Amino acid sequence: MDLKTTKYTVDEDGIATVWFHRPGRGNSWTNRMHAEYRWIMETLDRDPAVRVVVVTGTGNQFCVGADAKALSFYTTSEDDYSESVAVGREASPGSGVNPEFETDLIWHWGLRVPVIAAINGACAGIAAALVSFCDLRFAAEGAKYTISTPRLGLPAEYGLSWVLPRIVGTTHAADILFTGRVILPEELLAMGYLNGVYPAGDEFLENVYTTARMIARQVSPASVTSAKRQMYADLLHHHPGRSIDDSKGLIGGFMKSPDFQEGVKALQEKRSPRFPDPQLPPRTEADNRDPSLA
Repeated sequence: MDLKTTKYTVDEDGIATVWFHRPGRGNSWTNRMHAEYRWIMETLDRDPAVRVVVVTGTGNQFCVGADAKALSFYTTSEDDYSESVAVGREASPGSGVNPEFETDLIWHWGLRVPVIAAINGACAGIAAALVSFCDLRFAAEGAKYTISTPRLGLPAEYGLSWVLPRIVGTTHAADILFTGRVILPEELLAMGYLNGVYPAGDEFLENVYTTARMIARQVSPASVTSAKRQMYADLLHHHPGRSIDDSKGLIGGFMKSPDFQEGVKALQEKRSPRFPDPQLPPRTEADNRDPSLA
């Protein structure tokens, strides 16, 4: 795909970095970016060499939310919003795992790989929702976070009314959703929204990569995938006994795997484990989609 609003790399450890890339426009969100981001994430999830994905923004901003021109368009347009943001021939990252994940942003939970949001600067609107569906979240000191919608006359968007109470509790979620105020990373960390806050600047991503490298180098990719899918599936029900029983069944299967054998051997030999790349199912012809926009 010809990428115009995003870019990505993959390093030798299997750490992929994805950038929202609209310099001079605050990396603001557009339908084009939406399609590119989905395509990138599906591509990375299907690459067995990729073990973790870091999502960030070009320059000193993460993503300031929807492009201002697009917002202005809806003040006079009669177009239906849901139809206007439905990009044709989209990639389908995270599909086939859980029917509840077959929609915008929640598809992050169906991905094989863990996704780390590296909030390097302003994060607003749809970007605030997007990072809420990432698995881990780190922010640079001084990065401003706001959902924006109350000050735009809009409702809570993209599942924030569901996911925020589950991350920070109803008290903090009500504060975030009702006021739309700008919140700094230190307060978000105290709320439990962030996993860490690091100094801004060139060293910010290096600090985030410390966690990414631990995942890439020291843990079984299959174990991470399973734990991720167990966690999000369990969020959708209220049966702890089912969670235990399901995990026991999974343990039995994993104990027959090469990863378990390697993990035990590494423990006995007092060394770091060397887990192989996962064996992924081959792509089908139907998977070769390119959601390029005119």
